[in-house]
Amino acid sequence: MLQSVGQTRVTRSGEDPRVAELRSAVSRLRRELAGYPAEFTDRGIAEDELAAMDAMAVSGVPEIRRLRRSLLLIAGSIGSVSALGPGLTNVRNAVELFGEPSGEPTSGTNGEPRL
Repeated sequence: MLQSVGQTRVTRSGEDPRVAELRSAVSRLRRELAGYPAEFTDRGIAEDELAAMDAMAVSGVPEIRRLRRSLLLIAGSIGSVSALGPGLTNVRNAVELFGEPSGEPTSGTNGEPRL
């Protein structure tokens, strides 16, 4: 089905599929983090930001800048825990479904995609 610019698809339940993907990815990473046996310094930050992302997703269409900020904080806090890397990648991919915040460049100064 073709879509007009500015329109998003809606699932049968009426939920934006981007939001559904975000909720799913956040839920998976929260479960993985809860099951990760070792403690690390910034675990609480990751848990808080995942909770914030989940709350944004539940409320409907989340604010893209806030999603990206949460993603950066989560990546910084669990980035060195390789067992959680795939789950973090899934959350990043889900955030990227929302596109760039208006007025933001699509790449960093070195040409790499921005988080």
